[in-house]
Amino acid sequence: MAVDLTCRYHQALSSGQIVADPAQARAVEVLQRCCEGVQRGIATEGVYLWGPVGRGKTWLMDLFYRSLQVSARRQHFHHFMAWVHQRLFQLSGTADPLTTLARQLAEDIRVLCFDELFVSDIGDAIILGRLFQALFAEGVVIVATSNQPPQQLYAEGFNRERFLPAISAIERHMQTVAVAGEQDHRLHPGTACQRYWVAEPRQSDPFPALFQRLSEGAAASLEPVQLGQRWLQPRRHSAGVLWCSFFELCEQPFSALEFMALCDRFSALMLDGVPQLGGVQRAGRIARGTEDGACRVEAGDRQLPALAPRDDSVRRFIALVDECYDRRVALYIQAEVPLESLYTEGYLAFAYQRTLSRLREMQLERFA
Repeated sequence: MAVDLTCRYHQALSSGQIVADPAQARAVEVLQRCCEGVQRGIATEGVYLWGPVGRGKTWLMDLFYRSLQVSARRQHFHHFMAWVHQRLFQLSGTADPLTTLARQLAEDIRVLCFDELFVSDIGDAIILGRLFQALFAEGVVIVATSNQPPQQLYAEGFNRERFLPAISAIERHMQTVAVAGEQDHRLHPGTACQRYWVAEPRQSDPFPALFQRLSEGAAASLEPVQLGQRWLQPRRHSAGVLWCSFFELCEQPFSALEFMALCDRFSALMLDGVPQLGGVQRAGRIARGTEDGACRVEAGDRQLPALAPRDDSVRRFIALVDECYDRRVALYIQAEVPLESLYTEGYLAFAYQRTLSRLREMQLERFA
C-alpha cells in the first residue's frame, strides 16, 4: 500500500518541522493525486512546481519522491543534464540517440524527479525540447521544480523557438502548480552559525584558525588538487577541508562536473577573496556569420545579450553554491562586501536570488 503523502505532510506540520502554508497545501493535494495514479499504474499527469525561492518546492518534491513505491529517479537538474550529455556521447553513432535514451530510461524508471529546472544554454534547450517529448511518449511521469512558470523558461534565449515544443509538451503532460507567496521558508528561526565574513584590513584573518578547527588535526597540504582533467591550486587542504581563493575556483574554467567532484571529496569548503559580483553590463554586440565580417548583414546578424565582465565567474559561483547546498557541504566565505551586497544588479540577478536565499540558510546551524 502506498505511503500517504498527505499524512507525511500533516505529520511535519504537527511536529513543527514546517509551518502552515496554503500554497504548499494545494501542491500536496496535486502531488497526492499524482502519487496515487502512479501507484495504480494508470496514465498520470506529471507535476510542475514553480514559485519564488524558499517556498519549499524542493521539500515538497522530496516528500513526493519518498512516498513512491515504484521505480523512480531524483536528481538536481544540472546533474541530470550532465548525465544526459554523458549518455549522448556514449550513444554516438545511434540513429536517434535521444529517443533511444528516453526508451532506456523508461525501462528503468516510472517517475523522474528533478529539482531547479532552469534553461540558459541553447544546446541544453534543444536537447530538452526533444528529450521531454520522447520521455512523455514513453509514459515517464515527470515531477519538477522551477523558479519560473513554463512559459518563461529560456525567455529571450537565442533560438528560443526551438524550445517551444518542450514548453508545449510540459503544459500538455504536467499540471502546473504555483507555490506562490512571500514567505521564505529557509529563513525560519534557527541557531545562527557564521559561515560568511567581510574581510577587514585592520582585523585578523579568521580563516587560518577556522581551517585548523575544521581539519580536526588532519595533516594539511599545499599540493594541487585534481578535479577531473583540471588541477586546482588551493591555499591548503586536508582530508576533508579545502581552502581556496575565489580567483582559483571561480575565475578559472571549472564546470559543474568539477564542482561535483569537489563536493565528492571535501565536506567543507573555504572560499576567500570573493569580490562584489555585480557590475555594469557591457553594451550588446552584433554577431555576424562567416559570410561577411566587415559590414552589417541584416539577414545574418543577431544581438548577443549584454554581459558584465565577471558574468562567467558569477555563473561558476552560483553553480558552486548550488552544489554545496544540494550536497550539504558547508561553505565558508570571506568577501569584500556584506552578503546582501554581494550581487545586487546585473544580467544574472534573477538566477542569483536562489543563491542568496541558499547562502542565508547556510548561516544557520541546521544547514550542515
